[in-house]
Amino acid sequence: MTKQIVLSEEANPPLPVYSQATISGKTIYVSGSIGITRDMQLVEGGVQAQTRAALDNMKKVLKAAGVGLESVLKANVYLTNLQRDFAPMNDVYLQYFSSNPPARTCIGVAALPLGADVEIECIAELP
Repeated sequence: MTKQIVLSEEANPPLPVYSQATISGKTIYVSGSIGITRDMQLVEGGVQAQTRAALDNMKKVLKAAGVGLESVLKANVYLTNLQRDFAPMNDVYLQYFSSNPPARTCIGVAALPLGADVEIECIAELP
């Protein structure tokens, strides 16, 4: 197996314990993104602002891998308050995946890094 590491200088920097994304064959595995700034501060505005920031960051990582959101096959969304945040998160999510959306799982979790409300990861495919 050959594994290629993806690093986007435009995206939020990863912690030393993971890569922004890895590529194996034609499959891109993008690490989870939370809604933070480049200096690791949560964006203000709740789950919608955090969802937008997380997806914008994910787009930057995908761009560094040579693809865009249209190449996403599967997304996993993690919410700390599923009941409160599912609908508002979806309102923003649909702005990024308005047609032919990828398969998706949305899971309620106890906590996320830095107290984030949402984290999003994905699997995409190279052309």
